[in-house]
Amino acid sequence: MTPSILPRRARPFILVATLLAAPAVIAQQMPDTLFSPTVGAPAFASGTGPRLMIDGGHHNFHTVDGRYAPFARLAARDGYRVRGGTGELTDAALREVDLLVIANALAAVNAGDNWSLPTPSAYTDAEIAAVRRWVERGGQLLLVADHMPFGGSTAAFGAAFGISWWNGFAYDSTGNSLLRFSRRAGLPAHPILAGRSAAERVDSLVAFIGSAFRLTGAGAPLMVLPTGAYVLLPQVAWQFSAATPREPVGGMLQGAALAVGRGRVVAAGEAAMFSAQRAGPQGATMMGFNSPTAPQNAQFVLNVLHWLSGLLPKS
Repeated sequence: MTPSILPRRARPFILVATLLAAPAVIAQQMPDTLFSPTVGAPAFASGTGPRLMIDGGHHNFHTVDGRYAPFARLAARDGYRVRGGTGELTDAALREVDLLVIANALAAVNAGDNWSLPTPSAYTDAEIAAVRRWVERGGQLLLVADHMPFGGSTAAFGAAFGISWWNGFAYDSTGNSLLRFSRRAGLPAHPILAGRSAAERVDSLVAFIGSAFRLTGAGAPLMVLPTGAYVLLPQVAWQFSAATPREPVGGMLQGAALAVGRGRVVAAGEAAMFSAQRAGPQGATMMGFNSPTAPQNAQFVLNVLHWLSGLLPKS
């Protein structure tokens, strides 16, 4: 979510004071309402596409009228009928939805500034079971869980689909949290990356700090973390020291696509890349598909929606 450079392996304590200020930066994250992404060839006529709901009923850090407003605007320009959701995820509620977006949900105990362990599930077992049934019957799910505490609050949800999330912060081998993926390193062949035409082909992506996960069941990788990547696993978000546990995650994922019954799921370990945000003093830092470093992120978002909606082949 917030780009930062962590120290190298031998000196993780040097930037502790700086990182302790990170929650203040997070609080300043806001949607970039001035950024206007282009949709070259909309998939659907305006207001006629699939019914897309962005969950907002589980203390979500990203909502339809908040930090995912640019995502909602991009999807609407592609013809999707976009709205926010505020209630429980039940069989009845899901009958009114074609494509469900869940981004950075939290349990009530972790809402606000309490980003510390434990990080229980943001969803009840009944809600997770309802979404699983809905996907198996043809529903489409985009499931996004960022760095700690979001990996923990989404862990049970992910497990229902064969996804095992790390509840930590992912970095490359140099300690850089701005992760770059390319066709040469980290982006395997998949219809989502190919798009519907050569103009929609995605050759590079940028993630702005997130988590890592692995598949425990069937699925196709979309974003593969590089050799030497690792996660830090603090007790409290953004509070690191030399004693903070560190685990290697090279070869694990920040993106994957799954066919589940008649439905489809895309899982992502970073949220900002699906939207356009500004952060820091005077909103000087651009995070997401508004960033000059991520010119193809917006097309990737559209390709993800197209794959989920069945406009691209499963594999």
